[in-house]
Amino acid sequence: MSARRQEAAVSGAAPSGGEASGGESGIAAPEGPARRRSGATSPNLIPPIKGPLRARRTGQVVLRPWWKVVTHGTENVPKTGPLIMAGNHAGFIDGPLIVTYSPRPVHFMIKKEMFHGPLDPLLTWFGHIAVDRSGTDRTAVLAALGALNQGGVLGVFPEGTRSTDNFATMNNGVAYFALRTGAPVVPVACLGTANPQSRLGDLPGFRARLDLVYGKPVELGQGTGRRAVAAASDQLREVLRDHMAHARELTGRAPAVDQPADAR
Repeated sequence: MSARRQEAAVSGAAPSGGEASGGESGIAAPEGPARRRSGATSPNLIPPIKGPLRARRTGQVVLRPWWKVVTHGTENVPKTGPLIMAGNHAGFIDGPLIVTYSPRPVHFMIKKEMFHGPLDPLLTWFGHIAVDRSGTDRTAVLAALGALNQGGVLGVFPEGTRSTDNFATMNNGVAYFALRTGAPVVPVACLGTANPQSRLGDLPGFRARLDLVYGKPVELGQGTGRRAVAAASDQLREVLRDHMAHARELTGRAPAVDQPADAR
């Protein structure tokens, strides 16, 4: 697809002729200019705000008996307006934790593979957004922009898969959404969620302490085109790395042992 046709698809104009689950999320930035707009998304593609409220209530019932969750820096989360929460993805329950304990309801982007069987209607009911990670997912992009344009919160794992504190393979999707909508980005550190020695498999041990650390919102500025998106993405990568280091120092947790030596 050409850059012009991709931008037309993302902006909601049809071209001529025509991720509270722990699932991995992430989406590549569409090619073409990133322009700030509002009201360009079809109402049918905007996930309803009631979904994240349901997810938060459900998560509080399901998660609270299992783990001791401590939140830090919730005062950094703007109370109103469009917002992107960008978190590290170390364990299966990172997504559910952010959705459940965020000060604001969150529409989370989740890989489409999770939307199968009984999880499909449940995740849709929770207002989450299915993402096809094999390429630019027009439907997911429109839904994400719709959530932001209605003043909602979008949750994303910038790398789109499990990661360390490095963010070396970060996609440009978060930067694209920020430049396109003007939404600030709040970094979120999920700590204690990865425990390969747990008897619960890919889950932390029973009643383990988990920390969620919210950083100060970051404005990625304005710009158009792939260069602006790439520059904003590089800026965001450094912000996320610094926030992870700060979060570990704040909570007394050691750095990730599998972080590459050349991560910084």
